[in-house]
Amino acid sequence: METMIMRIMEVQTPAGTLLLGGCGEELCLCEWAESPHADATVARVGRRLGAQVVFAPSRVCGIAAEQLAEYFAGTRKSFDLPLLMAGTDFQKAVWTELLHIPYGTTITYGQEAQRLGRPAATRAVASANGANPLCVIVPCHRVVGAGGTLTGYSAGLSFKRYLLDLEGAGKS
Repeated sequence: METMIMRIMEVQTPAGTLLLGGCGEELCLCEWAESPHADATVARVGRRLGAQVVFAPSRVCGIAAEQLAEYFAGTRKSFDLPLLMAGTDFQKAVWTELLHIPYGTTITYGQEAQRLGRPAATRAVASANGANPLCVIVPCHRVVGAGGTLTGYSAGLSFKRYLLDLEGAGKS
């Protein structure tokens, strides 16, 4: 059996540097390079997929970079990319639910747990959000604490605030 290759490239954005990773024609990684967890996230995704990590561009990463540029320019509200979610079944369910949160809106971790039919699993949902290896594209930044408090963004709350401000979340 041939080893899967995860190709990673860096993309500069107005908020910082993103690491994009693709396996074949699917995007499996979008992580802030400045995150204290970036190296661990790259390693975790590579391990979960059984992939060798190489720093090289790929077609899907190029498409993701173009869509991210549009997002940061304010002309794109959602992404149209084939995604490869490297996680447990529960994590994949949580991350898939994130894709249903509209641009410019937020929900709480408790509301996300309710949407998943697991109202008592708020902490598990929050933990799964924190392990999301496809930040920005799978919008975990749109989930906030009870009462709208900014909590829980693995790259740091300044990135979360930037993304929510870019989207106009919570503004009338």
